[in-house]
Amino acid sequence: MQTALSIAMDAFAYGMALFIICIGLSLTMGLMRVVNLAHGAFAMIGGYIASYAARDLGLGYGFGILLAMVGTVLLAIPLERLLYRRIYDRSELSQVLMTIGITFCVIGITNYFFGPTLKTIPLPPELARPIDLGFRSIAGHRLFVIASGLVVAGGLWFLIERTGFGIHLRAAVENAPMARALGVRTEIIYAASFALAIGLAAFGGVVGAEFLPIEPYYALRYMVTFLVVVSVGGAGSIPGALAACLLLGAIDVTGRYLVPDFGNFFFYLAVILVVCTFPRGLMGRAQ
Repeated sequence: MQTALSIAMDAFAYGMALFIICIGLSLTMGLMRVVNLAHGAFAMIGGYIASYAARDLGLGYGFGILLAMVGTVLLAIPLERLLYRRIYDRSELSQVLMTIGITFCVIGITNYFFGPTLKTIPLPPELARPIDLGFRSIAGHRLFVIASGLVVAGGLWFLIERTGFGIHLRAAVENAPMARALGVRTEIIYAASFALAIGLAAFGGVVGAEFLPIEPYYALRYMVTFLVVVSVGGAGSIPGALAACLLLGAIDVTGRYLVPDFGNFFFYLAVILVVCTFPRGLMGRAQ
């Protein structure tokens, strides 16, 4: 029973870490129709900024997260204006080539300036110690990741489904020329959506560093995992991304606990079965 509870809590925390990182990519691909393979690079940049802030500047974990999100968004804004706007209406091949090029540039720069070693992000004492839940103890950081994922999911759903910004975003996606004719400034909507996705990637890179360690090849190492989550959940679907992250996280963690010699076998077997059964993802929308 204790083993089952341990697997369940670890799988829940891992799934939520994946969700925080991947939901930005899901929104970018599903709502903005941009195949952004550099999404993991922005999560990695966030992790590096937080590590530098916490270890070299001696700032707290919360300040590290804030600096990571703001710093990564500030770095991404010029890229959005100079590069991404050129591929919004281009073919998927052009988007893939552009964003994979950005990924390799980020990897090269990171490796040159910070070296090939892993970067750790020190946790504050209140997140590092275990917390007694009554039926078992769990690391405080994992509870923080779970709570963060739930807040992100609820906040994004409210933003997109219940606010004027969400209405403008959905209008710009469905018919950009008509939205512009009605006075919607689509370029601002796209820029704000892109900044939101990048900010979430940086946040996920920091809080998920325990599960996905920060190192120069982070963007390439986990690129397939991030794309798989979006594909299984359905691009642009917040509930779909959440369901995919929890499902795949549970399968991956359970497999590693019970049959570690099989590596990622069960993870990708589940992906194959889901993609064959649900070609648009668990909750994907018809195009």
